[in-house]
Amino acid sequence: MLPYQSLAEAEASIGRNLSAAENLWFWYSASMPDYILYYHNIAFLFLIFTLVPLPIAAAEILFPSALSPLKLQPKVRLPLSSFLKCYKDVFCVFFFVVGPLQLLSYPTIKMVGIRTGLPLPSPWEVGLQLLVYFLVEDYGNYWIHRAMHSQWGYEKIHHVHHEFTAPIGFAAPYAHWAEVLILGIPSFVGPALVPGHMITFWLWIALRQIEAIETHSGYDFPFSPTKLIPFYGGPEYHDYHHYVGGQSQSNFASVFTYCDYIYGTDKGYRYQKAHLAKLREQWKSDDQNGTDTSNLNGKLE
Repeated sequence: MLPYQSLAEAEASIGRNLSAAENLWFWYSASMPDYILYYHNIAFLFLIFTLVPLPIAAAEILFPSALSPLKLQPKVRLPLSSFLKCYKDVFCVFFFVVGPLQLLSYPTIKMVGIRTGLPLPSPWEVGLQLLVYFLVEDYGNYWIHRAMHSQWGYEKIHHVHHEFTAPIGFAAPYAHWAEVLILGIPSFVGPALVPGHMITFWLWIALRQIEAIETHSGYDFPFSPTKLIPFYGGPEYHDYHHYVGGQSQSNFASVFTYCDYIYGTDKGYRYQKAHLAKLREQWKSDDQNGTDTSNLNGKLE
């Protein structure tokens, strides 16, 4: 809730005219308690989880051949029932775990200093804070994810997420409730270390979930803007992790690839990628020369 009774009072306190964005924020939040603003995250999480994976899921169910050239595991086709079960199970985790956690964590948000007032942060401030949040979360998530692939962690908790050996967007948050809670810790460390505005926090939660949905989409879109991000993993990188499954000791990173590279946990992926690239080049060469490629085709499959 803003401590101003009018726009004129807010402008007098700041010492300048409000920007268009600040006018909008004043209109929306002036009389709204801070905890209600924070609880917007519950709605954002649910809407993003419902809407962002929907177009690809609908296309895969209704027009499977249209996206086949871009599907990372083209032989795997999930029925509608699998999509619905995944959605239902994740919704239950949201309702019984994520929602209550959001309700209970508001005092912590206030304690670390996430603000709701004016002025709004500059785009540079928002961008730099988001970068810190992504880097901090990515590093913490790497080690937690790696620990989840220990025998105990996988058998007791993480195997649930790996039920989808060919991931889909709706399965990004599909996991054991304990894993959802544990992985929420590195997501909050960045905002706790570098607290910003509530709008920045909203963007962080939204972008992180959108990124996870894209990474689990099961499709490699060549013109995705995320391919321009340095060290970004993306769907192909994470799809390998799911394809190998519980035995995977590779590609633990959630967003970027630098931890896997530094700690040597991307060697299996890099070897397979190089090996398949050589096979494809040999296949093309033999095809041009009229050589039988059936054996190579079997290797690629």
